[in-house]
Amino acid sequence: MPFGAIFVPDFSLQAVGRSEPGIRSRPLVLVDGSAPIFRVTAVNRLARRLGVTPGLTKTAAAEFQGVEIRPRRKELEEAAHAALLDAAWSVSPRVEDTAIDTVLIDLAGLTTLFRSYENIAQQIKTRCSVLGLDVHVAISANVETARLLACARAGPTIVPDGQETASLKALPVALLSPDEDLAEVFRQWGVTTCGSLASLPVLSLSECVGQEGVRLQGIASGQGNRSLAITEQTHLFEESLELDEAVEELEPLSFLLGRLLDQLCARLSTRALAVRAIQLQLDLVPGFENAFDPSRDFLRTNKLPETFHCSLVLPRPVEDAKLLLKLLRLRLQANPPKAPIQKLRMLAEPDRPTALQGGLFLPAVPDPDKLELTLARIAAVVGEGNVGSPELLDSHHPDAFRMQKFAAPSPASSFNLSVPEEAADSKMSFRFARPPLPANVTFQGGRPVGILFQGKSLKVLQASGPWRASGEWWEEPNWQEDAWDLELDLPGRTPARVVYRIVFDSLQKKWFVRGSYD
Repeated sequence: MPFGAIFVPDFSLQAVGRSEPGIRSRPLVLVDGSAPIFRVTAVNRLARRLGVTPGLTKTAAAEFQGVEIRPRRKELEEAAHAALLDAAWSVSPRVEDTAIDTVLIDLAGLTTLFRSYENIAQQIKTRCSVLGLDVHVAISANVETARLLACARAGPTIVPDGQETASLKALPVALLSPDEDLAEVFRQWGVTTCGSLASLPVLSLSECVGQEGVRLQGIASGQGNRSLAITEQTHLFEESLELDEAVEELEPLSFLLGRLLDQLCARLSTRALAVRAIQLQLDLVPGFENAFDPSRDFLRTNKLPETFHCSLVLPRPVEDAKLLLKLLRLRLQANPPKAPIQKLRMLAEPDRPTALQGGLFLPAVPDPDKLELTLARIAAVVGEGNVGSPELLDSHHPDAFRMQKFAAPSPASSFNLSVPEEAADSKMSFRFARPPLPANVTFQGGRPVGILFQGKSLKVLQASGPWRASGEWWEEPNWQEDAWDLELDLPGRTPARVVYRIVFDSLQKKWFVRGSYD
């Protein structure tokens, strides 16, 4: 059974480079530890050429000209590790989360899909590169052999069956990660490579160093095989970015948001997923705002909130990072944070992409993504609650509705059954007057005979009613009204007869015209 190993060299450095792509071409140093003494924990190739080595203090490393110093970020390493798992799951569902910089995958049966192990290895490197990771890949029938070769060689490395021992022969024994006592014994024996360890007699090795030495010898000789500890797939897509200097304006913030969205969309695309919703959390610089209180005649100081939350829920899954950035910009323009931003944290809720297939004899519908952007721009002008589709509420109030988020119908729903002509003619709509028009109503014999509104006095031809309705008597304000439907004679208009609805507000003791029937 073939196995693949993916190893990320200089993992902590690549985690930072994935968050700041432009820093990869400059000498980079990572520091860690407790204040005030920070030690260098990792250096890239360019910084090593300048003479920077791990173990130096931050002050000593800063003396080297042109060196970029960054703190080691745990959240960046967690995001990079999650991206590594996404790339592995995009190839095979059977993945072992071996270490923060190493994953193992089961490749059984995948040659039918990828044609060869060389193509599998190249696909893994390509997908990891899209996610901002430069990886080593090795494939072998022995899982431990694949792991060791991935750590030692840039690859891709493909080990033919039966060649495991020969492929490991020149590798240093330190790759086996023996404990300190066992490593000292190997050093005293002169055992420096896997080949020299594999040549030792098993019985003598067991008597001298115990079963741990025998286990490491089996791995060094390509015989120490084992099964994978399969990791359950997760759907947590989160990226974060902590800034050295706080950001106040929208333009630089948009640049940072675009970077996070690119990373999230690349991870989701690798897993064949799209974005259904975005949750954005901004950590703000602690501060205060001053407000004068005239009732107490002194300056009142209020502490500003330390975090700012912004959510973006989409009517359909979206894969375009640029579209998501435009929507977030519009949302932040309408409701900006009230303090400089120190840290960004973005969480994406995944969903399956929507498969759209238009009909052969149907016109092409507008792009739903463009419609969502248009609605967001309108909402930024008129307000979030004033854009959408009206939804009737479960109430007897004749004008009870709310605005819900508009969702474009799918092309599949565009197929409408034909409606009989007589049924279409029987439909009637009602045109509301907002706000209702004030009116004066003349009664005779308990029924309305004339109405005056908008400066016109009209004769009532027929009247139906009244229909009394009331509600929400337990709240303020409540409502109670009597409604009539009046057929009015409108001279000079076609048609000359129009049906209006009028209501008498029992609380205000006034008449209103609510609208007309079409």
